[in-house]
Amino acid sequence: MSAGVEPADLGSPAADAGRPVIAVRAAAPADTAEVIRLAALMYEAMGIDASGGPWREAARAGLAARLGADVAVFVAEEAAADGRLAAAGAGSITRRLPGPANPGGRAGYIQWVSTDPRWRRRGLACQITIALLGWFAANQVLAVELHATSQAESLYRSLGFGPGPYPGLRIRL
Repeated sequence: MSAGVEPADLGSPAADAGRPVIAVRAAAPADTAEVIRLAALMYEAMGIDASGGPWREAARAGLAARLGADVAVFVAEEAAADGRLAAAGAGSITRRLPGPANPGGRAGYIQWVSTDPRWRRRGLACQITIALLGWFAANQVLAVELHATSQAESLYRSLGFGPGPYPGLRIRL
């Protein structure tokens, strides 16, 4: 992380006094419903209706098939909580053709970083993103991309994210 942000830099004992203890960990299959709930909150914050449709079942099936393989999800939960997660974020690894800047062809993408409104402004999205970056590094991914809301852009920039050398373009088919 080029900005030098580490989990230990997030908050201080004085600032966190009296707050519940939050632990960031790798997600387990039992977390799937909560991870999807948090992803829906992220989509809603982006102005996308995530209340229904086939995406939730497809997301559940995708996590069931890929979690622990080419997908990692990190979650934040309160110690002794009621099973509801405070935050979550997902990363996926794709294979591209090798090139000079990426001879291994492995590319990373971060998505679904979302914090429950009750837990915002406590550094959880930052901690989850740092955990995802560690997972990518351990899996020989040389570059990671993401799309950010305007509210989260400064967080990602503080972790070293910035525009790539070429503009990203897209077409919907």
